[in-house]
Amino acid sequence: MNQLDRHIFKSILVTCAGAVCLFAFVLMSVNIVRDLLGPMLSGQLQLLMFGRLVLLLLPFVISYALPLGMLTGVLLTLGRLSSDSEITAMRAAGLSVPRIAAPVLVLAVLGVALGLRVNFESMPWARVQYHRELAAAVRANPLSFIVPKKFIRDFPGYVIYVGSMKETDVRDVWLWALDDDHRVVRFVHAESGRVDYDEATNDFIVTLANARSEEHPRKKPEDFSQSLMVNSFGQVDPVRLSLARYFGAPTIHQKLPWMTYGELRSERARLAREPVQSGMEKQHDRDLMKVSLTIQDKFSMALAIFTFAFIGIPLGIKVSRSETSANLGIAVLLALGYYFLTVMVGWLDQHPEYRPDLLLWAPNILFFALGLWLLRRLDRA
Repeated sequence: MNQLDRHIFKSILVTCAGAVCLFAFVLMSVNIVRDLLGPMLSGQLQLLMFGRLVLLLLPFVISYALPLGMLTGVLLTLGRLSSDSEITAMRAAGLSVPRIAAPVLVLAVLGVALGLRVNFESMPWARVQYHRELAAAVRANPLSFIVPKKFIRDFPGYVIYVGSMKETDVRDVWLWALDDDHRVVRFVHAESGRVDYDEATNDFIVTLANARSEEHPRKKPEDFSQSLMVNSFGQVDPVRLSLARYFGAPTIHQKLPWMTYGELRSERARLAREPVQSGMEKQHDRDLMKVSLTIQDKFSMALAIFTFAFIGIPLGIKVSRSETSANLGIAVLLALGYYFLTVMVGWLDQHPEYRPDLLLWAPNILFFALGLWLLRRLDRA
């Protein structure tokens, strides 16, 4: 690798690293706000545990940020080199576009190797560890979820507000029960109550006393022209508030992305050996396909790092120039197109006869073919 190659390689490496960090931060912020910020502010998570959980999110977001970061880095760096006439000078010296792009492709291959490591090893381990440690932190002090003078929306199907709390006794309790469309179907206001934690089911059991209840029509709870059923009770039947979002055991299909490559192969072998009951052949084929689809998805996501870099070479030199906003816009549009095609293929997971595990490679092939066509046109210009 000569001095020019090292110059291009280092420039793109630095820019790609910055772009990956940017996209990782954006993706991580969503997870932090959704899952960690509330428990930390309520005292459920200590600062050190919060920091550790944030670090465990890194491999998960990196698996998505690497392709985006690679594409953005290539567009920005080659766009700058093109606008500064450095690409023109290289071509005037007799270098072809593929020769100029060689350091980019070397970096892309290294990115694929890193992506495979992250997708098949680091991300599954970190994801399992993240949920394990989050559940342990919640279980250590579950009652801290009940924060006085705050609307609590951590429980599926319920919103609760507590005026004050002393140990397990609560006062001035407001509880709204919601339907599947998040409409209020029942409202309860109680002077006092008690909150107990059931470790066996990971539920809060809320017992309310001196309560007033309003029942809304189940079919049209938002129709206030209908009369409400209003009742007063000395004690309301206990209400169970689930912490399933922290402790709920995912199904095998939800766990598949959390498995390492070895675990996925073992799962596929187990399903292949499993005797198929009469009438369950289609479901068995679907289960096998879900495992194969997960494996191929991880491979194709890693290969997308190379594909995005490849298509970014001609676009960075010829199209985007030095306008940072234009470069970022092109990167986002291409990524959205790629992920949209991937999601469309994922919808076929219930139809193994269409071989979605093979169709999953179509976005990479399509983008690579487009990049090859653009590169050849640019090299002839």
